[in-house]
Amino acid sequence: MIRTVLGDIVGATDVDGFVYAHEHLIIDSPLIEDRWPHILLDSVDDAVAELEPCHAAGVRLVVDAMPVAAGRDVGRLAEISQRSGIHVVAVTGLHHDRYYGPLHWTNRVSADTLADLFIADLTNGIDRFDYTSPVVERTSHRAGMVKVATSGQAPDARDRRNLAAAALASLATGAPILTHCEDGWGGVEQVEALAAHGVPASACILSHVDKAGDIAYAVDVADTGAYLELDQNLRQAADGPGARTLAIISALVEAGHGEQIVLGTDGARRSLWTTHGGAPGLAWLATGFRQHLESAGLGDVVPNLLQHNAVRALTWRSS
Repeated sequence: MIRTVLGDIVGATDVDGFVYAHEHLIIDSPLIEDRWPHILLDSVDDAVAELEPCHAAGVRLVVDAMPVAAGRDVGRLAEISQRSGIHVVAVTGLHHDRYYGPLHWTNRVSADTLADLFIADLTNGIDRFDYTSPVVERTSHRAGMVKVATSGQAPDARDRRNLAAAALASLATGAPILTHCEDGWGGVEQVEALAAHGVPASACILSHVDKAGDIAYAVDVADTGAYLELDQNLRQAADGPGARTLAIISALVEAGHGEQIVLGTDGARRSLWTTHGGAPGLAWLATGFRQHLESAGLGDVVPNLLQHNAVRALTWRSS
């Protein structure tokens, strides 16, 4: 099954359309508003409006990739899913340190404590207040995967603790793991660190790998057996058909890794949303970029890239 904020679904039958594997529908916190207002995404109405053309283009499931206490709001995600008609997978886990700071509680607890919290998000329900309050009120909306971020090529001490916590939660539940590769790098090291704890590479989805712009590196990551989430196409749209991402996809397909690629937009900028007056809009992945894939001779693998691979990657394994 795939666990969404509105309940469990069977991917092979319930996801009858495209999957966006790394999105940001809600990012809302005082820290975000103060430091990075260009990524403040706080409106259910705006998100629903932005998803309308996505739904019309065939999108049926999106992963919202904001984890614990970093601007996540599962209540709003559930409302967006209900109103848009698109399944939404929420994540637990921790983001990069810049979203917290050295004195934040998330940097002052053990891997075991974090793992217990992640498991509760996955199995019981996400806290209504997203762990920003001394009061915890668990909702009926559960996370569908664990997210972990690393800070560069080699994991630092914080990264290693978080990787251990993510691994423990994944092993206890069977939930897949979504990673953040800083500037696209560190993917091989992430897989190796998680494998050291017993997590199979096939349970890992590594985000932003195409941001590194290195074909040989992308193939090395794919050789681990993990999924690669490629999402720079939206940000490249103003310069043409996302040529860098297209080249990496073509090389991966040619190398026999076409079933390990999932796509997203990482559209965490107001300047990318049409509802905020930006461009090209989240629907571009399912429309404009899909057409570029077809023009590049990749039409036969589009169903895998935009649906089947992600359904397989997001499906929980036996724990």
